[in-house]
Amino acid sequence: MLKAFKYRLKPTTQQAELFAKTFGCVRKVYNLMLHDRIESYKKHQDTGEKIKFPTPAQYKHEFLFLKEVDSLALANAQLHLNAAYRQFFQQPASGFPQWKSRKHPVQSYTTNNQHGTIAIKEGRYLKLPKTEPVRIKLHRQPQGVIKSATISLTACGKYFVSLLCEMNIPPKPKTGSVIGIDLGLTNFAISSDGVKIPNPRTLSKTAVTLAKAQRKLSRRAQHAKKDGRPLSESRNYQKQRILIAKLHEKVSNQRNDFLNKLSTDLINNHDVISVESLNVKGLVRNHKLARSLHDVSWSSFISKLTYKAAWYGKQVVQVERWFPSSQLCSACGHRGGKKALRIREWNCPSCGIHHDRDLNASLNIRAEGLRLLQGAETL
Repeated sequence: MLKAFKYRLKPTTQQAELFAKTFGCVRKVYNLMLHDRIESYKKHQDTGEKIKFPTPAQYKHEFLFLKEVDSLALANAQLHLNAAYRQFFQQPASGFPQWKSRKHPVQSYTTNNQHGTIAIKEGRYLKLPKTEPVRIKLHRQPQGVIKSATISLTACGKYFVSLLCEMNIPPKPKTGSVIGIDLGLTNFAISSDGVKIPNPRTLSKTAVTLAKAQRKLSRRAQHAKKDGRPLSESRNYQKQRILIAKLHEKVSNQRNDFLNKLSTDLINNHDVISVESLNVKGLVRNHKLARSLHDVSWSSFISKLTYKAAWYGKQVVQVERWFPSSQLCSACGHRGGKKALRIREWNCPSCGIHHDRDLNASLNIRAEGLRLLQGAETL
C-alpha cells in the first residue's frame, strides 16, 4: 500500500529560492511539452506526420537554467502531462490538459527517492536532491519506504512536503456491520441505523468575515491602481491577500478534519458501507444550492472512504445515481414517485408506514448496496 505523510517545512532564504526556481522550471517544461504535443498533433492532422512525444532533456540546450534544478522533478512533469492526456482520453468530461500558471495559489513539484536522496536526518531535517537538508516539523515518524516527495507552497506562503511511502497496513478487525448512508445538506449524513450527523457548514460560518476581508482587498487594489503601483509592490494589498488566504486555509483545514474523523469512524465500526454516487457537477448548476454543495464536499468524503476502505480491508459500495432511494418504501418496496425537496416526511400509500425521507433513503441504499455486493460475489 502507498500512504502519504504530510509535514511543514521551514526552508532558509536560499532553499526557498531554489524551491521557487524548481517550481518555475517544472511549470516551464510542462508548458513547453504541452505546446509541442499540440503542434505535433496539428502536423499529424495536416501531413500525417508521426506524433512526437517531447522529453524535458531536449529543452536543456536552449534553456540552460533547467540544469540548475532537480532533473527528477522535470521528469515527473512529463509523467503528470502523460497522466493528464490519459485522463482526457478516458474521461473527456475531465477536460483537455491545461497550461500551468505562475499565478496559481499553490505551486508544487515532485521528486523521487533514488538510493537515499530523500531521507529524514537527525529527526529535524529532510534531505532533498540539489539542496542542503531542510528543517522539517516532524510531528510523527513516516512509516515504510519513502518513494517520492512532493514539495508545495500554499497561498499563505507556507511550505509543505508530502512523503509517499510504501508500507504494509494491517487490516482493521471485522465488526460484521453493514450500513447505508444518505448524504444531505441539512444533515451531512444520515445512516441506516438512525444516526444523523449535522452539517458543519464551515464556509458559511466564515462567510461574513471573508466578505469584509475581500471588500477591503478590493479597496486596496483600487488605491494601488490609482497610485500607479503594481499589486506585487503594494505591501498593504499583499498583507490583505495573505490574510484572506489564511481564512480560506482555516476553512479547508476544518472541513478536512471533519471529513477525516467521520470517514475513519465509519471504517472502524462497519465492514460494508453503501453510499450513493452523486452527480455533483450537475447539482451545482442549481445556483441556489451551489455554494452549499461546494462547502459540504461530498466527493472528498466518498474519496476518503474509498481509499481508507482499501487500506484497512473494508468495502465501500457505490449505488448508481439514478437509484430511486427517496421514492421507494423501505418496508414494502412501493415506489411513490418523485418528491419535492421540501417534503421531509411521508406516508407509504401501500403499507401506511410513516417515513423520515432521509432515513428511508439510507435504508434503501443499504439494501441496494447489499444486493450489488451479493451480485458481484456470484460472478
